[in-house]
Amino acid sequence: MDFTILTSMDTPSILEKTEIANFLFEHLDQFGDAREDIMKCLDYALSPYGHQGGFVLLAREGGAIVGAVVMNQTGMEGYIPENILVYIAVHGNQRGKGLGRQLMERAIAQAKGGIALHVEPDNPARRLYERLGFTNKYLEMRLTR
Repeated sequence: MDFTILTSMDTPSILEKTEIANFLFEHLDQFGDAREDIMKCLDYALSPYGHQGGFVLLAREGGAIVGAVVMNQTGMEGYIPENILVYIAVHGNQRGKGLGRQLMERAIAQAKGGIALHVEPDNPARRLYERLGFTNKYLEMRLTR
């Protein structure tokens, strides 16, 4: 298993970003977003502009993506964590082998400052996040227009 971290210092091609977006779209299952929204998230994470940023962590096996994490920097601290874990996905044939935990541990080590994430109550990954020390401090509410 090869792990790679992409940051704003890297300049992934549109083909590479599309590969990542397609992987996330396919393997986030019912917890995912539209491809175009995933691409916006990747653009933000890999942005060279100072007020944006973050990183993408990839796990590859035989050259193919088998796991991915996208972390966005919030540009804040204290009252809002410095990072938000937007996406984590593991290929279906790799689930149950500890890859999700490896990705999370590497992402936590890479991130500077606190990390927030959103997880659906019925998402099995919730147990992993709790074992890694994440707590449920708030009930999130949204107004979508």
